[in-house]
This record gives sequence, C-alpha cells and structure tokens, in this order.
Amino acid sequence: MSLWRFAWASLRSRPLMTALTLLLVALGMATVVMVNLVTRQFDERLARDASGIDLVVGAKGSPLQLVLSGVYHLDVPPGNIPFSALAQWRANPMLEQVIPMSLGDSFRGFRLVGTEPEFIALQGARMARGRVFESPMQVVVGARVAEETGLDVGARFVGNHGLAMDGPSHGDATYTVTGVLAANGSVIDRLVLTSLESVWQAHDHGKPAEQAPAGREAHADHSDHRDHSDHEAHDDREITLMLLRYATPLAAVSLPRLINASDRLQAASPAFESARLVSLLGMGADGLRAFGLLILAVAGVSVFAALFQTLSDRRREMALLRLLGASPARLFALLLLEGLLITVIGVVLGLAFGHGVIEWAGRVLIPRGEWPVTGLAFDRVELASIAGALLLGVLASLLPAWLASRTSLADVLANE
Repeated sequence: MSLWRFAWASLRSRPLMTALTLLLVALGMATVVMVNLVTRQFDERLARDASGIDLVVGAKGSPLQLVLSGVYHLDVPPGNIPFSALAQWRANPMLEQVIPMSLGDSFRGFRLVGTEPEFIALQGARMARGRVFESPMQVVVGARVAEETGLDVGARFVGNHGLAMDGPSHGDATYTVTGVLAANGSVIDRLVLTSLESVWQAHDHGKPAEQAPAGREAHADHSDHRDHSDHEAHDDREITLMLLRYATPLAAVSLPRLINASDRLQAASPAFESARLVSLLGMGADGLRAFGLLILAVAGVSVFAALFQTLSDRRREMALLRLLGASPARLFALLLLEGLLITVIGVVLGLAFGHGVIEWAGRVLIPRGEWPVTGLAFDRVELASIAGALLLGVLASLLPAWLASRTSLADVLANE
C-alpha cells in the first residue's frame, strides 16, 4: 500500500478528530481569504472611483461626508453652494477642469446627478447606445441602472425627491433617456446623469429653466465672457459641489487653504479622505485578519495534538510496520504526510468557502445598491497565506513524525 493510501486510511479511522482539525484549518483559512478579498477590492474601488479627481469643493461641513457624497455617492451632501462659484473657479489658471454636480434626487434608489457631459469622460465611461444628454430633462443612465430598472433609449420616467426609494415624486417633471453607458466597473454604473438645468427645472415644478451650455463646446475655454454670462443667467441658482482637477502641482498646496478660508466653501481631497477612511476601516480588518491567523495557529496546534495523541495508540501499528520492513524514514514520512494531508484538505475547503461566501455576498449586495465584490479573484497575498498554512501543517507534524520514526520493535514487544 502506498504512503498516500495508508495516510488517508489512517485519517479515516479517526473521523471525529480529523473532522475537527479540518474545521479549524478551513475556518482560519476562510477568514483570512474573506478579509483579504473584501479589503483589496474596497481599496481598488476607492482608487478607481476617485481617479482624476484632485479636489472636491462643497458646502461647509464634514470633508469625509463631502467626498463620500460627491465622489462615491454613498452619503448625503452637507449642503449647496452658489452656482456663481463655478465661474469663479473655472477662471483660476491653476485648475485644468471644474465639473459641477447637483445632487438630491433619485430614481428607484439610484442617484440622479445633475452635471455636464465631461463627467462621463472623467470616469472613463463610454456610450453603449444612444447619445449624451443635450437638452434639459434628458438623461444618460449607467449600465447597472439600465439593467435593474429596464430603462433604455427613449424611455421616460419621473424622478423622486431625496435619495430614498420611497421619496415624493416629481410628478410634473418627466425625464427622457437619450443614452445608456457601457459598464466600466466604476461608480458611474449606478448613476443617472442629466444636466444642471434638468435638476433646477424639476425643482421648479416643471417650469423651463434658463438654458446654459451643457456640452464641451460651450466651455472649452475659461474666458471671462462665458463665465460672466453664466453668472448673470444663474446668479440665484445653487449646485451641490464641484469636482476639480489641477493644472499644476502648485495648486495642491495653495488651493485647498484658499477655498477653506472662504465663508461658504470647503475643499476635501479624495486621496486624503479615502486614506483616512481606509485607516479607520483597516483597524477592523486587521482585527479580523488577526483572528483568522489565530485560528490557523490553533489549527496547527490541533494537527500536532491529533498526531501526538494517536501516536501512543498506534505504537503497535508502528512496530508492525517495522516488522514488515518499513524503515524509520518511511514512518517519518507517513506521519508527516498525515499532517500535510489534513492541512491541504483544510486549506482547500477554506479557500472554497471563503471565495464562495464573498461571491454570494457580491451577488446579494449588488441589487441593494452596495458596492459589488466578487469571489472570483486571487492575488499573491492569498498565495502567501496558503504557503504559510502548509508550512504550519508541516511544522506541527515534525515532532510526532520524528517520534514515530524512533519506534523500537523490541520496546513495544517488551511492554506487551
């Protein structure tokens, strides 16, 4: 009989001990895998959604709230700011791009965002079908919005006031879908985009708003004439926030302080606030990861205890193997193989369970508007965890294997 078959038969002869040890190894491995998958995908999503946005400018309040609402669309904005601020900051030579946003309405739980077509390019998205909005009350919907609501080019709908699914309806303001975006895995997949004028018109109870340029051609330059015309046409209007891109590294040093010194505006850096958020959440993730490693350590002790405890019960078995010609090295390899076999099976079960739970959670959470996660992802950190678990199993088996190799046939017969 081969060593593999003999080791497997030996483990099967002790089903309870083997099952408990496998459970510990699998639980520890699954915990480490799940924490790693969630934290890595969370970090990647934060970086992807904030890509290209250097600064968020909005009403005074919490900087983190401003970033969560304006970049990740996970919170309510702290308030509104004057539309005139848009012209003021577009005239600043240290800024390459300023994109306004008006938030506060939704459709079936998806946020309706008043902005400009440049926001689509900023997010690296492209049209799957249809065209970008050009007039008030026209919208472009993200891929997930189209998939879950059934909206397509030509469809008409009425938005809701507020961000809740059961908010009051803007019954006299009907939107028309002019385009659907291709999925790109960023926050734009779950947004409904329209012009600023559409948001103003919806809140004016359907009355036509003064039209302002919506396309790139309308504000390709930062001329005083265009900025003053915007200011005069909309001096009583408000927007929620602005997304800024720097034209020079000097802007990162001077602009945030300059903006925060104003009475109504505050500036928040997505990179800084995201790092702070990751740091806050990271403490919990580190605790869970440490818990998983602790379980793996306990599993290693369990492997050692299982092999060591059964060794005394198997002295007659070891002596019989020696009598049949098994060398000390073969006995050493047999016990080592048993420990490694338990560890490998536990690791495989843990990997399957961890990835399966995350994939299931991702499929369940997506319809609820949360950030999607997937269990179909692997990285080098996971490979390091697997290698560490296997090494732990080998180390836990060394002493029992060494004691088994020193089994003396004469001693066993003398004690009978």
